[in-house]
Amino acid sequence: MLIRIPAVLTAEQVAQFRKRMDAAAWVDGNVTSGHQSAQAKYNEQLPEDSTDARELGEQVLQALSRSPLFFSAALPKQVFPPLFNRYSPGMNFGNHVDTAIRSHPRQPVRIRTDLSATLFLAAPEEYDGGELLIEDTFGTQQVKLPAGDMVLYPATSLHRVAPITRGQRVGSFFWIQSMVRDDTQRALLFDLDMAIIRLTQEAPKSPALVSLTGTYHNLLRMWAEV
Repeated sequence: MLIRIPAVLTAEQVAQFRKRMDAAAWVDGNVTSGHQSAQAKYNEQLPEDSTDARELGEQVLQALSRSPLFFSAALPKQVFPPLFNRYSPGMNFGNHVDTAIRSHPRQPVRIRTDLSATLFLAAPEEYDGGELLIEDTFGTQQVKLPAGDMVLYPATSLHRVAPITRGQRVGSFFWIQSMVRDDTQRALLFDLDMAIIRLTQEAPKSPALVSLTGTYHNLLRMWAEV
């Protein structure tokens, strides 16, 4: 399941992030790579224990806490502290699958990576290349979103970042451990929740709402790990 979460950050917030990130010290992106990723990764990253990364990451988490769509799609149990990267001309990230368990060096966080997230902090017209390419059952999905938008996708997916040929691709990336670890079950719950929301808007007095809402919560009760 590939889900776009629009406007996680406002244009003003993106501008504030970029100003701070432009003035920050960057390091080799392989500081957080596993063995497989280190063979394919060529980018830069804000040190995850830096003040910039911690404070900007907290702002991302606060923004996500205000997004009903994010909650419905991810059903988050834990969210890994957001990290930040950038790609300049010639940089890319080859095919890889994200590490199954992530640990944070300075926080007591260890999560199972059910979902991966990329929050775009550069507008598409700022750079050429840099598309996030995700392999799924329908082929290769190409993602390049407006600044402030985010994409969620299964962490089990084979994915890559295409080489940059102009400008800089700047973003935040992190992982989510969901209360529902199975992607198919999570997708069914998301579709059901979206149908309930539509029915609430179109026919708020429909008796079917009680039945559908009960079914949603009973399935969540059956599948959730809390």
